[in-house]
Amino acid sequence: MRLVICPGIHDPKLTDCFLAGLSEVWEDEYPRQNPQIVDRVKIFPAHKYPPFSALDILHFLCSQDLAGESLVFVSFSAGVAGAIGAAWMWQQIGGKVGAFFALDGWGVPLGGNFPIHRISHDRFTHWSSAILGSGGDSFYADPPLAHLDLWRDPQAATGWHISQTAGIETAAPTTAAQFLVHLLKQYGVQSVV
Repeated sequence: MRLVICPGIHDPKLTDCFLAGLSEVWEDEYPRQNPQIVDRVKIFPAHKYPPFSALDILHFLCSQDLAGESLVFVSFSAGVAGAIGAAWMWQQIGGKVGAFFALDGWGVPLGGNFPIHRISHDRFTHWSSAILGSGGDSFYADPPLAHLDLWRDPQAATGWHISQTAGIETAAPTTAAQFLVHLLKQYGVQSVV
């Protein structure tokens, strides 16, 4: 599994903070067995190309020698719009999508024949986004936090892991980073660095 990060329109340093926050949780919960793991993360350069452009993201993916790999997308804000289109196109050209994570993809319809998870900075965004496709397990911050803070500090975003089993919804307390790390590991992602 190869992790693909699709940021939004913001300072690239926030993406570094996001990955550092995930890495902190990853190392706490899953200490690295093999310190020789090579870089498995591809970060779309949203500071150079529009993150809402599925075609630009697809061109980036095609330039990365990813043939035969299954991709797990983690996208934020405007990057959600581009990443979902790129995921569909990646499949159209024969690629595999292992899972898709949308952080604050408010207003973006989500659907596909791969697992989809929404992560929101507040309950309203969570509820109103679900109308456009809720996917599988999801997370929303409670108490709410600022939109960019969800990306900057996922380890500090406390809230609820929402899951459905046999039509019954359950909520468990967690952080956005713990939610993501748990599911990324479940989908076979080996590292976030």
